[in-house]
This record gives sequence, structure tokens and C-alpha cells, in this order.
Amino acid sequence: MSLDADRRAAREHRLARLPELARERILVLDGAMGTMLQRLELSEADYRGERFRDHPTDLRGDVDILSLTRPDAIAAVHRAYLEAGADIVETNTFTSSRFNQADYGLPGIVRELTTAAAGIARAVADKFEAAEPERPRYVAGSLGPTNRTASLSPDVGDPAARNVTFEELAETYADAAEGLLDGGADLLIVETIFDTLNAKAAIFGLEDVFERRGERVPVIVSGTVVDASGRTLSGQTVEAFWASVRHARPFAVGLNCALGARQLRGWLAELGRIADVPVSAYPNAGLPNAFGGYDEQPPDTAGEIGRWARDGLVNIVGGCCGTTPDHVRAVAEAVHGVR
Repeated sequence: MSLDADRRAAREHRLARLPELARERILVLDGAMGTMLQRLELSEADYRGERFRDHPTDLRGDVDILSLTRPDAIAAVHRAYLEAGADIVETNTFTSSRFNQADYGLPGIVRELTTAAAGIARAVADKFEAAEPERPRYVAGSLGPTNRTASLSPDVGDPAARNVTFEELAETYADAAEGLLDGGADLLIVETIFDTLNAKAAIFGLEDVFERRGERVPVIVSGTVVDASGRTLSGQTVEAFWASVRHARPFAVGLNCALGARQLRGWLAELGRIADVPVSAYPNAGLPNAFGGYDEQPPDTAGEIGRWARDGLVNIVGGCCGTTPDHVRAVAEAVHGVR
């Protein structure tokens, strides 16, 4: 399936305006999908729906499957973030790869998951755009990390061992991207990158998709600094990370997850110093507490991000783990009017 002529034309119109908007003001990305869905306390039956009622594997926890079994819940989350002031909403596809879905016995439904998720987000965004035509609402197709890594061994006794190849990673990213574009995503975001070799495989897969389809959409590449050392899990510094992905000519490059805004600032400033494209950042709601939750309140997150904006560090901002529409609303207010 591919977009019809009207939807393709609408996407082209939105994308033509994107560089202009990014020059005029700071764009606001949404917040965490998982945090919002956890609040609903959905049951195993919600995750299964009628279609997967007799599936042999437990599905509770497979958030992406809800795009098929509880699309109303996913739409409600997108709606809440758009009402909070988001310009860009991410699709519910963070774990929509054949490797992640294999954990639930569903490796073959990636294309269906991504197409459905993008369609849900686009339908909600279209309603907001129709009510406010002068303000485009963008859908970013989320391409999250897989549960396999090309750089690190899964066997502590064999440093050379790998459980995935570059080609396999490229193929699964390409499969997901095809579905996202068919469903109506305006841009793609390779996010929460802890292994840059995985990201390079994603970029390779996306380039293959663009060539096959004869069209190109903007790509955001977002890495993850895992601790105070300022390195990714596979050991790269922020500078090395940018050097490894800049050939992809991304629309924006940034950092997300792992750290709160306060801890992320230094590495964000370093990325902004060396990158020649817009910079994005969406931190967690602080560092996790002893129970794995997040306690940072919206004014605290927004206060830090507002300082980033006034200091000229960012072009696109939002929230990651633990953030809610209240966080995004506060962030949107904090960056309002800042060029």
C-alpha cells in the first residue's frame, strides 16, 4: 500500500514548510507513549483483543500491538500531546522490529504494526491541522533500537560473537520504514541509539527504501548518552557519534532518553558545537527513582529546557521516559517566542 495522491500532496506541502518553521521557532515534540499507556492499567485481554485472543504467548507489555488491538488508546495519547502544544507526534512503533516482536511470537507483523500506527497518528494530526491550517502537525515514524546489537557480544565468554548481522538490521529497519511511510508518516526518527553501528544499519535500510520508492523524507537521528562519561553504550563520545552518522544528511541530530535535562545539557552543548544541522533533544523526566519511576515535575523539566532554548542550544525539544502531556505543555510554554 502507498499513499494516495491527495495524502502525498499534503505531506509534500507540510514538508516544504518544515525548514522554514525550524528557522522561525523551536519545534515541540511529544512525550512518552509508554508512560501514558501504563496509566491505563490495561489487561492482557486489552493487549490481545479479538484477533490475538488465542495467541500462545503473553502479549501484555507489547505496547506496539495496541495499535492493532486498542487503537482508541493510542489515538487518545496522540490527541493529548497535540492538545498540549506538540508540533510533532511520534508513532507507537518504538519496538516494531522483527527482533523485538519475536519475543512475543509475532515477528511477521512489523509492516502491519507500523502502517497501522502511522495511520492512527496521521488521522489525529489531520484533525488538529484542519482546525488550524496555518500550523502543520507532523507525524514522526519512530524507529527505536532493537534488542540486538551489532557492536557488542551477547556472550561474555566470546567477545567476537554476534547474534545479528548488519544486513539483518538494515532489512528490519527498512521493513518498518516502509510501513510508516505507507501509513502517512511525514518524517522518520532513528532514536535512542545506544549502538551507532545499529544506527548505520538503519540509515542504510532507509536509503534503500528511499531509492525504491523514489521519494525521500526528512530523517532525525537521536543518540543516547548512557552516563556521566558522555558516551553511548557501545563506547562512542558525542563527537564520534556525530562523525559516524553525518553522512546520512539528517534533517536534525540530537540526544534523548537515559538522562534528565540537567544531566544532558553539557553533551547537548557539545553536539550543537560540532553539528551543522538543527539539534533535537528530548530528555527523561529526570533520573529514575529506586522503583524505576520518574519524579521530575513539569516545571522542573520545562525550566531546564527553557534555559537550553534561551542559550541557543536546541531547535526541536520534547520529552522521553516519564514525561506526560503536562510536561510537554510546560515545555511548549517555556520555549514559546524563543527563536
